[in-house]
Amino acid sequence: MLHRVAWQLGFWVALLAFPCLVRAQKPSAIPLVPAANWRMASSNTLDLEAVREWGGDPVIEREYGVKTLEHRTYLLDGRGLEVIVEQTPDPSAAYGLLTYYQTETMAPAKGMQLTLIGPEGALMGRGRYFIRVPRPAGAQVSDNDFQALLIFMGGTRPSAREMAQLPPALPAKGLVPASAKYLLGLEAARRVLPSFRTDLIGFLQGAEVHMGAYKSGELRLTLLAINYPTPQIARVRLAAMEKLLGLNEDRGAASIYGKRSGSYVFLVLGSPSPAPATSLMDQFQVTGHISWDEPYPRAKPFAVELLELIIANLLLIMIVAGSGVVGGVLVFAMRRAAAKWFPQWTWADPDHETIIRLNLS
Repeated sequence: MLHRVAWQLGFWVALLAFPCLVRAQKPSAIPLVPAANWRMASSNTLDLEAVREWGGDPVIEREYGVKTLEHRTYLLDGRGLEVIVEQTPDPSAAYGLLTYYQTETMAPAKGMQLTLIGPEGALMGRGRYFIRVPRPAGAQVSDNDFQALLIFMGGTRPSAREMAQLPPALPAKGLVPASAKYLLGLEAARRVLPSFRTDLIGFLQGAEVHMGAYKSGELRLTLLAINYPTPQIARVRLAAMEKLLGLNEDRGAASIYGKRSGSYVFLVLGSPSPAPATSLMDQFQVTGHISWDEPYPRAKPFAVELLELIIANLLLIMIVAGSGVVGGVLVFAMRRAAAKWFPQWTWADPDHETIIRLNLS
């Protein structure tokens, strides 16, 4: 009887607690990957000048470290799309090309990182690779099949290690869509900032520029976050800008406001007064840290490097063993030759070998 009462009490407690447990569960969304059997039909290497055919500029590509192009063709049920793959020195350079070529007609792909889709095609950044996927007007490829191709080539996101090598993101508050640019060379900076003295930035000294347009009320401000290898270089470059650009002087719409924080120099263009520029620059907080366990940015996957190490060790063992065998054969052959040509030589006749004994007491 007591057992039955306990069972009924437990049942009612569980029944009453069930709605609370249901409410406590957080809803989760599982992204569905479009299914399409894309396959790569061909791949060949092209000269960098060929990038003009797909809207690129060889001068800009060279500034970001691109040397050649890989032209691929992917097929799906008889329909084909071209893909242009450009290899850069590091993930930040590929990210720079992605930002340089993005336009206001492009939007981030849903469920995918570092992927932009527009009416004319898509741009992707995957590790050291910048990928163009043109989409001609007459191409009979649905949106789902097109996104399936992007996922088939580069997945939904770069690896965490590749993302860690990208520059810090600009503050999102007030940032105009598609205005962020990551510049690594003088020519790209000249085209993006035609009215600014880009020669003062100091790209030859390792400068990297992350810029974007911001809305502040009715104002449109341009922010430049310039990163230098050392705070000393940043101090020298800021002094040159103060001298030649008249930083922090009231010149109306032509005023340029700036400050230095560590190895960064922040500039705001187009602000008619110090207040909006200062408010924008104050969004940045520069901190430094020392880390002893930061992963080395490998050019190859860890499994490939481990396999190469094992193969190298096996080759070393084979070389050492082979050297021992060859050395033994040479010693045998030399003793046979000595026995033939120098029969009186003790080293040639093992029967005449002697042992020197020291009878020390």
